[in-house]
Amino acid sequence: MKRIHIRMSPFALAGHSLNILLLGMLSLVTLYPFLYEIAASFSSSRAITAGEVYVWPVEFNTEAYKRLFEDGQLFHAMGNTVIVTLVGTLLNIIMTVLAAYPLSRKRLIGRGQLLMFITFTMIFVSGMIPNFILIKSLGLMDSYLALWLPGLISTYNMFVMKSFMEGLPEEIEESAAMDGAGNWRILAQIILPLCKPILAALSLFYAVAWWNSYFNVMLYITSSNLQTLMLKLYQMIKQVDQSLLDGGGEGVSNITLTPEGIKAASVVIAITPILCVYPFLQKHFVKGVLIGSVKG
Repeated sequence: MKRIHIRMSPFALAGHSLNILLLGMLSLVTLYPFLYEIAASFSSSRAITAGEVYVWPVEFNTEAYKRLFEDGQLFHAMGNTVIVTLVGTLLNIIMTVLAAYPLSRKRLIGRGQLLMFITFTMIFVSGMIPNFILIKSLGLMDSYLALWLPGLISTYNMFVMKSFMEGLPEEIEESAAMDGAGNWRILAQIILPLCKPILAALSLFYAVAWWNSYFNVMLYITSSNLQTLMLKLYQMIKQVDQSLLDGGGEGVSNITLTPEGIKAASVVIAITPILCVYPFLQKHFVKGVLIGSVKG
């Protein structure tokens, strides 16, 4: 196959080289904090305290990870987080689609008023205390329903989905309706397959939010066997901090273990699952965000 060589002027070549240099530097700046956290999680407390850790582990050890995984509670908390994330994301996508599809159709009676009421919820919120009282009065305390029900849908994400659906050709729906397809069949067999990019993007948004959820879990979940990963990591970091302040507790060594090492290991544990999922959704994610944010 014959290669095609494109000649560039000196100014274009200089600009192209400058773009590559700037993007490379920006990538390094973005990537460095994560590389540092990985290195610190595998480094000794002496190296971390002395500021010798940059990109590579110094005096390699795995004490921070052993501390986090020693009693098996972290695995249980991670399983709880997976359940919360999967169910929560599925409910979010279902509710977002069911709200966005009718609102994207101009034939919906009262569409303008409904959009006005929904926009109102983005501007005025009830606050933490009324939400807590509501959850308690409904008897949802210490259950995952206290997390899922109040967060069934994101208004912003619903508007992104709505904008995407408004950009789909109406002729496809009209032809399907003429062939006898109802609204549910049109949605399931025609609209949703065309919405794969935006569905992937919103699924990632919702999943990351559920995976990182911490404050609501701390408010509504009291049983230790229902606690999620982020809350369990926070509790373990506090335990190490308190143990060191008290002069070192059982199994804690001031030489091999510090709060900085525990925090670095916690960051690595918390972010790794999301990093593993993201490459599979990246193509749809970028396309969905661009289309959903521009149209409408």
